[in-house]
Amino acid sequence: MKDVKGKVAFVTGAASGMGLGMARAFAEAGMKVMLADIEAGPLQRETDALKAKGYDVACVRLDVTKMPDMQAAAKKTVDTFGKVHVLSNNAGIGVFGKSETCNLKNWEWVVDVNLWGVVYGLQAFVPLILSHGEGGHVVSTSSMAGMVGLSGAGPYNATKFAVVGIMETMMAENRKTNLGISVLCPGAVATNISTSTRNRQDDYGGAAPPSSKERIADVLAQGLHPDIVGKQVLEAIIDNQPYIFTDPTMRKMIESRHRRLMAGYDWADKCKALAGQKQSGALPSNMMSE
Repeated sequence: MKDVKGKVAFVTGAASGMGLGMARAFAEAGMKVMLADIEAGPLQRETDALKAKGYDVACVRLDVTKMPDMQAAAKKTVDTFGKVHVLSNNAGIGVFGKSETCNLKNWEWVVDVNLWGVVYGLQAFVPLILSHGEGGHVVSTSSMAGMVGLSGAGPYNATKFAVVGIMETMMAENRKTNLGISVLCPGAVATNISTSTRNRQDDYGGAAPPSSKERIADVLAQGLHPDIVGKQVLEAIIDNQPYIFTDPTMRKMIESRHRRLMAGYDWADKCKALAGQKQSGALPSNMMSE
């Protein structure tokens, strides 16, 4: 999407952090923006602030764990702006702990927000983007925790790796279409994800202050300003850049992971169990089914 002016964007988690940064960047570039978030007060306040600057924006309260709410938000976006071109699946929460000991309600919560929230966004919005034939772009927010396993963040890592997998699959499926696909893998960004439990729904245990184990605010406070990330995401959409990394100094983490992967193949080359086995060297593809 080289020309974004006048195009319509939908952003989840838009009342604060990176979602708000994206909404600001999109609006400043002349896009029409529907901001969505579960926090009604901050959502309305930030939307009003953008309107006061003359930007064409609107908002809708959204719980991304509920598909009917996502469908209603999609309808409101089209009713308000006529169509939609850009989807930013950005809403996310932080749940930390070991996979085998993390509270199951928290497991369910992080999966429902970070994974199902992305799936629901894709299901509700991608058909609308494709329907008008003008092209568009989808960005889903993962994390560096979706690229490397971070100790003590089993549930969070699981959902963020899943988002990378979903978006890489969409990249393969849209190589010859006019739908751009990106996955955002930020490092430290100054967001309020460390206080995610302030918005935890009753189904998952209700709102609560962050536990001592989840106090990562000090680290995040030293991170990149969310508005910078918003501008980077806009640039990535225009450049059709699939992978969006906010901290190039973290390249070494990816390089280290790939060395470990290659070491695994080196071991497989010498593995007695595989000796003499003939293999295809390929995976099945194009297994499209509804």
